[in-house]
Amino acid sequence: MDEQKRAIHVLNRFTFGPRQGDIQRVESIGIDKWFEQQLYPEKINDSALDARLAPLRTLKMKTDELVRNFPPPQVIKAVENGRASIPRDSQEKAIYQAALDRQRQKQEAKQEAAEAQNNPDANANDSGKPRRNGRELEDRMYASLNADSLMSEPPDQRFKDLMKMPPDDMRAVARSLNQQERDRMFEGLTPQQKETLQALVNPQSVVQGELTQAKLLRAIYSERQLDEVMTDFWMNHFNVFINKGPDRYMLTSYERDVIRPHALGKFKDLLVATAKSPAMLFYLDNWQSIGPNSDQARFGGQRPGRGRLRRGPFGMIVYDPPKPRQEQTAQQKAKRPSGLNENYAREVMELHTLGVDGGYTQKDVTELAKVLTGWSIEKPQQGGEFKFDERRHEPGKKKVLGKEFKEGGEGEGVKALDMLAHHPATAHFISKKLAMRFVSDDPPESLVQRMAKTFRDKDGDIREVLRTMYDSPEFWAPEAYRAKVKTPLEFVVSAVRASGADVANPQPLVNQLQKLGMPLYGMQPPTGYSMRADAWVNSAALLNRMNFGLALAGGKLPGIQWNPTVDQNQPPGDAAGALANFETALLDGDVSKQTHATILNQLNDPQAAMRNNVPAAQGTNFRLIAGLLLGSPEFQRR
Repeated sequence: MDEQKRAIHVLNRFTFGPRQGDIQRVESIGIDKWFEQQLYPEKINDSALDARLAPLRTLKMKTDELVRNFPPPQVIKAVENGRASIPRDSQEKAIYQAALDRQRQKQEAKQEAAEAQNNPDANANDSGKPRRNGRELEDRMYASLNADSLMSEPPDQRFKDLMKMPPDDMRAVARSLNQQERDRMFEGLTPQQKETLQALVNPQSVVQGELTQAKLLRAIYSERQLDEVMTDFWMNHFNVFINKGPDRYMLTSYERDVIRPHALGKFKDLLVATAKSPAMLFYLDNWQSIGPNSDQARFGGQRPGRGRLRRGPFGMIVYDPPKPRQEQTAQQKAKRPSGLNENYAREVMELHTLGVDGGYTQKDVTELAKVLTGWSIEKPQQGGEFKFDERRHEPGKKKVLGKEFKEGGEGEGVKALDMLAHHPATAHFISKKLAMRFVSDDPPESLVQRMAKTFRDKDGDIREVLRTMYDSPEFWAPEAYRAKVKTPLEFVVSAVRASGADVANPQPLVNQLQKLGMPLYGMQPPTGYSMRADAWVNSAALLNRMNFGLALAGGKLPGIQWNPTVDQNQPPGDAAGALANFETALLDGDVSKQTHATILNQLNDPQAAMRNNVPAAQGTNFRLIAGLLLGSPEFQRR
């Protein structure tokens, strides 16, 4: 590769795609020096990104704060039952009251449905239905009028008036707004005010929404690109599904406090951190795992009794021994959570460390599950932290992969994870997966072996493994150039970065990823999303990518501004010249003759803009050129 291609190659592999001017910047710094800088993200100034993330307040909150400020249904139910109280803060109080109102309406609707089912004759001629439809229409009209009035007010007054509204009216106003109107309604409000208004409609959506938006903003704007790529890699490797109960609250801390700090560190530290994280413990159910011979399994909630001293006959001090605990009956055991859960033990070996061919057996899975009993969460529904519960821990010796672990409480698990982190199969499995991400879908075994040796020799130091890969001839081989097909996330982010579009609102991009089959944090199985081309290349997927490219270039994504232009000296009717300029700007000129000819034919078709849902233009349609290039086969590769 020549120097320009080398620069393009490192930007395609170690960033989410080059921005305009990045190739020249990397060449001026020096490609090797740039890579070394990226290995130490803490030394790279990222203040511009910090400014974009500042309004997303939930990113800095602890899990219990998120639960308290944006209550899930369980918390609202506790308030309803008198087991929890409503906060005193006026904005938080409004969120709770709105949620309680929603809960009441759901219960009433459920009761009405039950009554209708029990009394079908009364429901046969439901004269109330037209009245309800009429009332709904009236409510929508009233909400629209309210919204128009509110949007004309100064921000502080608008917020005060919204807060005075009954919850039903406020939700009606929210439902009546399209995206542009919602942006106008939020214009000028503080970040907390925006969060409050959104939480009044759906508290949980604030947490999930800010997390997904932040992921895209980081990928698009961070100067610490390798750190973002590696954080994404490990989030996918140690996958946690966001829609499993309290994990939607735990994932913010999981990414911030568990994955990101260890993304370029020692693998063992990362492995232990994920194993102890409430997000992983809940996702793979280890928090409920109970050793079959543990105190919890045998005695339930009974704790060991205490003896007592008392004064006996003639003033003598007598010691009464504790009453023995009673073994639970079968009926008692059936009522309590019990049993060994092997989910995490299996996945930590198959997916996180050794790999499916790593040489472990079902017996090893069971024994490791016993080792990890007691690794639990303190009140998971309230955002609690990791705790080791001795009562749930399986007593006695265990043997995993031929190594014996003496009874040692929490320490047993740490030792077992250390063994897995340093196992030769783990070195190979992790090295191959890294090579798949950065080199090719089927990386050469020679490269994987060298990376695995570095992994073993350097105590699982991820930086050193990446250095070995970077210095390898396989990484720089001509066949590796643009050999990887982008995942939907890589495609969307690289399109925005290449275009230079300004993203004021990332939510439309979040929605687009849903359409492209890769919802953020939305992979339910623990496998994570595939990095291989065959998972993402099919006719429907490619059509969706083309539609996204056209929507981005056509200005169809609210809150995202991009006006494709070319050199001002370009003659307005020179379609071929404009196309060549865009090919250079978006793809560094790496466009096939076939793609070039296909797009040129589209530009000569007067109906092409309408057919592709792109605004018409006088002279050459720059938006159409840009959209078609973003959807081209060449742009799908990195």
